Order: sequence, then C-alpha cells, then structure tokens
Amino acid sequence: MTRTRTAAVAASAAALLALAACSNPADGSDDPTADAGATGGSGPVTIEHVFGSTEIPEGVEDVVTLGWSSTEAALALGVVPVGIEQQVYAANEEGQLPWVADALAEVGAEPTMISPSVEAPAYEEIGALAPDLILAPYSGITEEQYELLSEIAPTVAYPDEPWTTPWREVITTVGTALGVPAEAEELVADLDTQISDAAAGHPELEGKSVAAVWDVGGTFWVYKPADSRVDFLLDLGLVGAESVDELATDEESFVYSLSYEETDRLESDILVNYASTEAEVETFMGQSYAQAIPAVQAGAVANITGDDLIAAMSPPTALSITYGLDTYVEQIAEAAAAAE
Repeated sequence: MTRTRTAAVAASAAALLALAACSNPADGSDDPTADAGATGGSGPVTIEHVFGSTEIPEGVEDVVTLGWSSTEAALALGVVPVGIEQQVYAANEEGQLPWVADALAEVGAEPTMISPSVEAPAYEEIGALAPDLILAPYSGITEEQYELLSEIAPTVAYPDEPWTTPWREVITTVGTALGVPAEAEELVADLDTQISDAAAGHPELEGKSVAAVWDVGGTFWVYKPADSRVDFLLDLGLVGAESVDELATDEESFVYSLSYEETDRLESDILVNYASTEAEVETFMGQSYAQAIPAVQAGAVANITGDDLIAAMSPPTALSITYGLDTYVEQIAEAAAAAE
C-alpha cells in the first residue's frame, strides 16, 4: 500500500505502504487483448465519493488501478488493467502481490507497472497510458491529487476516509465502474460464503473480543474499527474490544500509536499481532510491555507471521481472501481456544 510512508508501514506491512496490457472480459474469453468495455454496455454510470462524483462513460477499455484492492477487484471481475501501481510490501520484483502475479500469469497478461506513490501518484506514467478510467477507491489520494488525476481520466476515489473502504465496497464500486455490478455482487456473495464457512468451522471465535496490533519501528500500533483488517476479524464472529476505542487517538483514521506504558490497558480476549518473521514475534513476546497485555498473559495471541499472509488479510481483497483465509482463521482460532 502506498499511504504515507509511515502509514504504509503501519497499515499493511509495515502496514501502511506502498508494456501494454489489455482487458480480459468476464465473458470467459481467453484473449487478454479483448475489450474491457465488453463487460459493460449498460450506459454511463456516476459514482459518488469523498471528492464529489465521477461520471464514467460506457465502453471503458483501458483502466489504471492505484492504491490497494482495486487491482484485485478488477482482475477478479475479468478485467486486466492497462496500468497497475506497484506494491512495496510482500511483492515480487515487478511490484506484484502473489495473488495478482498468479492472476496475471493465468491470462498471460503483462500490464505496465506504475511507480508506487510516495508523495504523489506517478502522473506522467499514468498519463502516458492514456487510460479511460482511474480506480483508487482504497487509497490515500488527496483532493488536489484527485483533481490532477481527473485531468488524465475519470477518477474514482474512496467514499469517506482514506485507506478505510470496506473490501466489499471496493469490489462493488469497481464492478459498477466497469459496468458489471451484478458480477461484483455475485463475487462478494461467493467470498462471504467462504468466510461464513470458515467461521462456522470454528465456533470458538463467536463473541470473543479482539484487538489487532503491530509493533514495528519502535512504535506500537493499534488498528481502529475503521480499518478493513479489523472489519474482517468481525466477519469471523469476533467483536471489537472496547479498550481499542477507549484508547484511540485521532492521529490516523485507521490506526493509532499506543504508549508502551499503556499496553496493560489494552484488554481483549484475543490479541492479533502481525509480524514479518518469527524473530520479530520472539522479540515482541519477550518485551515487558507485551507481557503486560492481558491477552498475552492469558496465552491468547494469534501471531500472524509472514509478509504474504499479512498482506493477504491486511486488508483482504477480492483475490487474497481465498489465498490466505484458512491459515488465518486457524491461527486466530488457536488463540480463541486459549481464551476459553
């Protein structure tokens, strides 16, 4: 993800981030050069977002995806973007996340990989692709950046706060923009079934309170309910810990830093801790501030370890849910069992 560099680390992996391609329609065509506009045909659509509204013409062909999640939503709906913003966390040398790389390889597509946003999107690279549509429904673009992107092509921003759009809404927004809203709803329903089935297999999750954290770079981050990874934990039957709200600050919309002196106040049945390596887990669990957390004392900690798994669920996307769901749920269920 490419939030600000600090946010990109906190929200996804250090959790907050960072050729010609054509479209592959959802009608089952094997031709990666097929016309993306073939997926639509229902006429122009208008999408409301935080910066106003965007009218998208019928017959969109060349799509650019920025931020997080919109790439996966487009691919899952059968459209290969002409340009994809590179990711800097859990990605291959091309800047592609594992499930994105798999989907592109399946259709033999090689889209242009756009430089990751740091201070601003790569306007020149995006403009050179002459896209019909820019999708950024889960991103951190500012109003000024939105206006500049809109000079290149109709641009869809996030509905409310940056980096907080629920994964279902990302899919339905992308589906509406691409002219395939029914297919998007069907995709969401299919993923919901997968999640429900996984949760049903672990009734010990139901009703347990949860806090999700990341201890990285000398800062202890706690994720707010607005963050999509927390929303996904609630999909599994868990409930948000009251202490997360009580301790929250306004420094970010989706995450806040908690003083090491206050970790004993972070009360929950389960603690979900993200760490890139086992060494990071050992370091965290050995700290006095970690041992002060009630869930740690109870042995009810799910250490979600490894960049791929963290990226798959933080936040989940149209392709990554299937990629990491089973492992993720099993690890959290083990922590829930310890909380009994």
